[in-house]
Amino acid sequence: MPATSKTQLIELKTSEKVEIVDITEKVESLVKSSGVREGICVVSVPHATASVILNENEPGLLEDIVREINRLFPQEGTYMHNRIDDNASAHIAASFLGNSRIIPISGGRLIRGTWQSVLFVELDGPRERRTVAVTVMGE
Repeated sequence: MPATSKTQLIELKTSEKVEIVDITEKVESLVKSSGVREGICVVSVPHATASVILNENEPGLLEDIVREINRLFPQEGTYMHNRIDDNASAHIAASFLGNSRIIPISGGRLIRGTWQSVLFVELDGPRERRTVAVTVMGE
């Protein structure tokens, strides 16, 4: 099979100011439908106030992550950006968490740890429409 590259979008709606959404199954489905057996998958969010992380989808841990995001990047901080838009904490948190992840593909599946899930992190919700770009490259 010749090398191929395909980008598809996942759209989601969020309901909380800071929220974590498991998108693992959607990403795995796009990898499977791509036909790529060996390669990489790039999962990226084209938003300045959202992130994507790899971690365990355990309710207690997700609560811990949200709590720590709110503690480390408090919404009520004295941010210069809040003079024009009241979401500086979301921008700063996104800068630290990152907007993309590269995950290897082998045997047509993502290589990830037993407890690793692909998680979308909303930092400025709720939002009616958020987008995740999934690019699958390989053979």
